[in-house]
Amino acid sequence: MISLKSAREIEAMKASGAIIAGMHQELAKIIKPGMESWAIEEFCHKYIEEHGGVAAQIGFETYKYATCVSINDYVCHAIPRKGVFLKEGDIVKVDTVVELDGAFSDSCWTFAVGEVSPEVAALMAATKKALYLGIDQAVIGNRIGDIGAAIDGYLSENGYGNVREYIGHGIGPTMHEEPSVPHFGNAGRGLRLKEGMTITIEPMVTLGGWQTRIVAEESDWDAAKTADGSWCAQYEHTLAITKEGPKILTSQDAEMDAKYL
Repeated sequence: MISLKSAREIEAMKASGAIIAGMHQELAKIIKPGMESWAIEEFCHKYIEEHGGVAAQIGFETYKYATCVSINDYVCHAIPRKGVFLKEGDIVKVDTVVELDGAFSDSCWTFAVGEVSPEVAALMAATKKALYLGIDQAVIGNRIGDIGAAIDGYLSENGYGNVREYIGHGIGPTMHEEPSVPHFGNAGRGLRLKEGMTITIEPMVTLGGWQTRIVAEESDWDAAKTADGSWCAQYEHTLAITKEGPKILTSQDAEMDAKYL
């Protein structure tokens, strides 16, 4: 079932999204070589609760943590771990969902650890651009396929892998709702976008192929890595479909996102 949100509900989701945005902004200031994966979890969980939110991933399908912390060739769903430390040149994806007074928001961000290689910096830039190309298609009357086609066309033209097993989704009144939002597809095909829909767009982009594999050593949770060992970046926003165009509810940069706010 797809729920259409009122202006009031969208504003509530924006307040929830502001907690995630602030968390990522502060996390960017402290990410550095030698930082433990578990320290990221502790910081984020504390930040969410100190700002009145609930770390909504905890308890979702038995998941135990406020964040997913996915390093380098991990694509997504890696658990934060003690004894795993960031190294110079790594990239780390930090994904979380926040609930505030019943309103949900979801965002993932990729952070450079120290100075990354030019190839990795280009991957990060391309992934972020792909996200915004998708957002630009999230307008009333367009179809889900328009979002995926814009993302996949750009990534294919530039030689990047576009993960297919993990996709965006509707959000609110719970964490994962219809519709599914793939980052690939055919323009003009799929569900038509309507005012009041709230969705995530979250391309996962690799330096190699798009295929992934499940990592068994993640104990009670299925983390994913790239099948070929290539590194992966991801950026994700929660957004609303409105008469004024797509509105980003998890924005970290009011100047860059001015047309989406």
